[in-house]
Amino acid sequence: MLEIPQIKRDLDQLSERLSKTQGYLDLPALKAKIHDLEQLAAQPDFWDDPDAAQKLLQELSDYKNSLSQLRTWQGQVEDTGAILELIEDEPDTALMEEAQKNVSSLDHELAQWELQQLLSGPYDKSGAVLSINAGAGGTDAQDWAEQLLRMYTRWGEQSGYRVHLVEISEGDEAGLKSATLEIEGRYAYGYLKAEKGTHRLVRISPFNANGKRQTSFAGVEVMPLLEEDLTLDIPEKDLEIKTSRSGGAGGQNVNKVETAVRITHLPTGISVRCTQERSQLQNREKAMVILKAKLMIIAQEQRAQEIADIRGDMVEAAWGNQIRNYVFHPYQMVKDLRTNEETTAVDDVMNGDLDPFIQAYLRQENQVLQETAV
Repeated sequence: MLEIPQIKRDLDQLSERLSKTQGYLDLPALKAKIHDLEQLAAQPDFWDDPDAAQKLLQELSDYKNSLSQLRTWQGQVEDTGAILELIEDEPDTALMEEAQKNVSSLDHELAQWELQQLLSGPYDKSGAVLSINAGAGGTDAQDWAEQLLRMYTRWGEQSGYRVHLVEISEGDEAGLKSATLEIEGRYAYGYLKAEKGTHRLVRISPFNANGKRQTSFAGVEVMPLLEEDLTLDIPEKDLEIKTSRSGGAGGQNVNKVETAVRITHLPTGISVRCTQERSQLQNREKAMVILKAKLMIIAQEQRAQEIADIRGDMVEAAWGNQIRNYVFHPYQMVKDLRTNEETTAVDDVMNGDLDPFIQAYLRQENQVLQETAV
């Protein structure tokens, strides 16, 4: 357990960070924005344009949440300071633990808030559509893709997001060939954009009779989850639409009706498959929403390497292209090759503990942007 002087020093540092946060938010300006938006929301014609009204209310909610959060943190600092004054004269183990817990909690929450300030991209506040595709490595790669699906599902649920499986294509013997998740919630895309690329696994293969070490790969694509009412006209001649059964290789999973839908945008080669819904029509509509979102991003970004930069899945999921190595044998380590962030807690990572890697990537990207700006 920390001693009182150490807890005091930590609390002083948190108080300084909180002062910087208050300056960053510019309280007078923040309160003025809230007042102005509340005035607009009170107008009689406010709901004449429902889409604009919803966006304004979301903006108002964000500002109010920022103000409320700041006041909560200020209260925590004051309460913890009062606790420390009490136990200086009369030591109390329970109060000491409470003070230490308050400091740790506030440090974590401030770190999360500071990280969110790095998410300033046009789609960073959106939910995310994350797709996983088995790469080189045969059955091991398909098994690896399934492990990644579990890892990202765990991360999303632990982070408080709503996670939905949109599409899954089962492997020939085990695992899966591909899968797509919708992860709904604020900043899901901002965080998960750090994950797009090739993920490499090294382990003793459970599918090798000789127990040899196997290297396998899987590719991860991340796109923002945009509104369903996207106004983007796509000529029918540019689309190739195929249907198939949604079920797996046998047993109760077999679906005798072709409800799964795959839509390919021929000019770009972008393909979307949806098996989530029970009817072919619903799956087609869902697939079109995702496809439009992908095409909208490309159209709006207008970069020289737009598809490669935004989709992140045009690089082959094979040797030399990986962003992160997961080594299960002969030692245990997960290492990100972009930031050099690493850990030996492999089980924690595979259970969804991705925040250290995501945070390291975002901080590095922010540093690059600052240096570029200078």
